[in-house]
Amino acid sequence: MQVAEKTVVSMNYTLKDDDGTVIDSSEGREPLSFIAGKGMIIPGLEQALIGKNPGDEVSVSVSPEEGYGEYREEMTVQVNKDQFQGDSEITEGMQVQAHNKDGSTQILTVKEVSDDQVTLDANHPLAGQTLHFDVSIEDVREATQEELDHGHTH
Repeated sequence: MQVAEKTVVSMNYTLKDDDGTVIDSSEGREPLSFIAGKGMIIPGLEQALIGKNPGDEVSVSVSPEEGYGEYREEMTVQVNKDQFQGDSEITEGMQVQAHNKDGSTQILTVKEVSDDQVTLDANHPLAGQTLHFDVSIEDVREATQEELDHGHTH
C-alpha cells in the first residue's frame, strides 16, 4: 500500500540542519506514526512521502515555507522579569508557557535576558531553517474510522 490521504504511515527519520547537525531522530525509539492528509507533520515532508511504499527511503530538503515558516521578528516581545513566577533562574534558550487571553497556552523561547527585561520568542525553534530529512517508510495501512474521527493513530 502507498502513502496516501487517510493512511497511517510509520517511518523512521533523521532530521539535520544545513550544517549536517542532527536536530532530531527516531533512532532508538519507535517509528513515528501519523495519518497522512491530517496535517500531523510539516507539509513539505508529507508531500514528499505521498506515493511511497514500505521499504522506500527518501531524502528531502524542506524549505521554511513548507516547514515551520519564515522567522518573524514581530513574534518577539519584551516583558519585565517580575512577570515570571517562581524562584528559578531565567536563562537564554529555556522555554516557558504563557497563557493567552483566550485561555490557550503558548510555548515561548527565552531569546535574551537583561537585568530587568526578558525577550521572548513565539516563533517555532526551527522557523526560518531549511530542514533535511532522511526517512525510511516502515509501514503503510488504511486508517481506521476511529483514528480518523479522533485525529491520531492508535
